Parts: sequence; C-alpha cells; structure tokens
Amino acid sequence: MNLARVVGRVVSTHKDSGLAGSTLLMIQPIGPDLTARGRILVATDAAGAGAGEIVIYIRGREAAFASLPGFVPTDAGIVGVVDEISSRGARS
Repeated sequence: MNLARVVGRVVSTHKDSGLAGSTLLMIQPIGPDLTARGRILVATDAAGAGAGEIVIYIRGREAAFASLPGFVPTDAGIVGVVDEISSRGARS
C-alpha cells in the first residue's frame, strides 16, 4: 500500500463500461515525509475521498479487487482515507 494526496478529479463521458459509476481521482504519490514523489496517477475511488485528503492506494491487478463483486478495469485504486499519521523517526 502507498500514500498519496488527492489533487484533482477526472470526468469522462466515454469510458469502458466497467468504469460506469466509478469516481476517478487524480492522486499525487507522497513519501513518508509527505512530499510529492513521482507522477500523478488517475485512480478509482472505493473510499469516498475528497480534494486534498491523504489516501491509501494500491496498484496493479489488485486495484480492481476494491470494487468486488464487480470488475473495474483499473491499475490504481484508492482503498482508504488517512485520518492521522504519526512517526517515531527512522528505523535502525
């Protein structure tokens, strides 16, 4: 699982029928220090995330499982909204 911040929303009128009813959000992956890492992704939202929220997302084939029993053709899916993050520093 990975962390990201929701940075936008995608609206698409023509898409695969498996995506019908799915919310598509733009997410910016972030590191442990909450700074941006890598490229912005488009992800399906199974958690009801909102703009600016930090979310937990998964990638790959498993991302489609968040919408079971239906099948959503996606390779990135939001599976949780983060309420709080705490860190005790670097591990040794």
